[in-house]
Amino acid sequence: MAEITVSIDGMSCQHCVMRVKKALEALTGITSLNVQVGQATVNFDEAKVRQAEIEETIVKAGYKVRS
Repeated sequence: MAEITVSIDGMSCQHCVMRVKKALEALTGITSLNVQVGQATVNFDEAKVRQAEIEETIVKAGYKVRS
């Protein structure tokens, strides 16, 4: 298991939080998730999902991942 905290630009409200949360919950291998405006903390199984996939999912949801 691994944990990452991703900083996210472009989020401004609870709708944004729910959009990111829903997108990440659709990924196989996510074991727990805490999404707030501006960041997401994700616990995941590295055998099932990569960090890059998590970040790509956030981008596809319409937000920018801050490095």
